[in-house]
Amino acid sequence: MTGVLASQQIETMIAEGAIRLSQPMAEGQIQPASLDLRLGTEAIRVRASFLAGGGRSVAERLSEFEMHRVDLTAGAVLEKGCVYVVPLLEELSLPEGVNAVANAKSSTGRLDLLTRTITDGGTEFDRVSAGYAGPLYAEICPRSFSVLARTGMRLNQIRFRNGQSVLDDAELTALHASDTLVTGGPAVIREGLGFSVDLRPQEGTLVGWRAKPHTGVIDLDLLGHYDPAEFWDPLHSDRGQLILDPDAFYILVSREAVHIPPAYAAEMAPYLAMVGEFRVHYAGFFDPGFGHAGAGGTGSRGVLEVRCHEAPFVLEHGQVVGRLVYERMDELPEQLYGAGIASNYQGQGLKLSKHFRT
Repeated sequence: MTGVLASQQIETMIAEGAIRLSQPMAEGQIQPASLDLRLGTEAIRVRASFLAGGGRSVAERLSEFEMHRVDLTAGAVLEKGCVYVVPLLEELSLPEGVNAVANAKSSTGRLDLLTRTITDGGTEFDRVSAGYAGPLYAEICPRSFSVLARTGMRLNQIRFRNGQSVLDDAELTALHASDTLVTGGPAVIREGLGFSVDLRPQEGTLVGWRAKPHTGVIDLDLLGHYDPAEFWDPLHSDRGQLILDPDAFYILVSREAVHIPPAYAAEMAPYLAMVGEFRVHYAGFFDPGFGHAGAGGTGSRGVLEVRCHEAPFVLEHGQVVGRLVYERMDELPEQLYGAGIASNYQGQGLKLSKHFRT
């Protein structure tokens, strides 16, 4: 078979040395279709974001861009607007034919904490070529809030693939007919399953949140701790319309509720550059069981992390802003999102990251 590797296959990769851990595995580190990656012992402040490039190592390129190093073992502040490279506690020795893709975790994206994975010889962010053997690094750039980070924190995650198994539009249409992948709106299927923004809530007028420009530090270990009012401005609308300000960061929510059947995984991707001067969703993995009735879900709406560029832009209720690309699992995972594991966003609506009080 081909497809996304399941939790039990990731466990086998660790046992066989295809994934090497420099510290013992943390509880909950293996997800239904991905592995959380952990920060190492230091963060290297660099002058600019970079890729290693073909035939070159990240360590070699660091000598060109390094400014100073920060010890993470006791915790350190990663400052807003700065770029850091952090060696991760996981390394890879992938079999031929197995590639990987990485992404920020949901809570990371909801803090506007741009986190991307880079590798030796890499020419793209968050992409690991088949058969790669070497270290992994996280490039971290806090965009809206400075954060307190420590060794072992999990800001991004990696998904392994045996070949490619993306569903085309005909296959996706058939799967929607049998499993009802989306409710609350029409199934717009075009190079994936389209989703739109909800600016007409069923109750009240709260449609989203905008990050405040000058705030304190967020300790990433403190959950349910912070008052949203100290970091976010609530956004209300009774017109089904929202004007996005350039360079501002927004948390919005999809109109549709999403379902991911157990034999599939999905990734959120941009829709079309022509729909507007903004980017949606920095964190994009949807695990098997997300929003699925068999895993305790009744459909989960997608939280949208939106940043506007260059010019103010009017966002309208029901406007399609992104798409979900579905892939087959190589094996049915032994654990599902929301079923017996700590899943913070099963059944979610409009929701900030887990660091804020509800």
